[in-house]
Amino acid sequence: MVSLNVVFWLLVILFALVGGVRGWARELLVTFAVVLAMFIVTVLERFVPFIRILRENAPDTLFWMRAIVLLSLVFFGYQTPNLPRIAQTGKFARERLQDILLGFFLGAVNGFMVWGTLWWFLHNANYPFPIITAPDPNTVMGQEALRLIKLLPPEWLMAETGTPIIYFAVAIAFVFVLVVFI
Repeated sequence: MVSLNVVFWLLVILFALVGGVRGWARELLVTFAVVLAMFIVTVLERFVPFIRILRENAPDTLFWMRAIVLLSLVFFGYQTPNLPRIAQTGKFARERLQDILLGFFLGAVNGFMVWGTLWWFLHNANYPFPIITAPDPNTVMGQEALRLIKLLPPEWLMAETGTPIIYFAVAIAFVFVLVVFI
């Protein structure tokens, strides 16, 4: 059996390596795709009555709805086109090492956000798959996993009480896109 902690950190490292190859500008678009996915899920769960009913009666279906929204936007975030018009401006021309390091860092952030959000959705649905079990609080790895779950992105971006921080994150992402990419 492999602990969810180990799988999670391996995926974060894999995403970091991919980010180093892709560069920071493309990885930033993936970060914005994850933020947008969490924003859509938050809006759906707060303002669409059918989805609120799913939350109480069908956590498995709610998990799939959340996962499909997240994974589809992440997929399209990774399918960023090569925009020759933007590339020719020299706006994103950086030293190669700097681009690799910043891409590596943003790739790790993306891995943390994508897989952390999926793990949080899975935990929130009480692990609906028989092949994946909840962390055992009686073991050290289980205790570490439960501590890590409290630090995952939806825990602090999609707050259940008060105003979710995700609204502000979407506003910042839009400002960044307008200022940097356009």
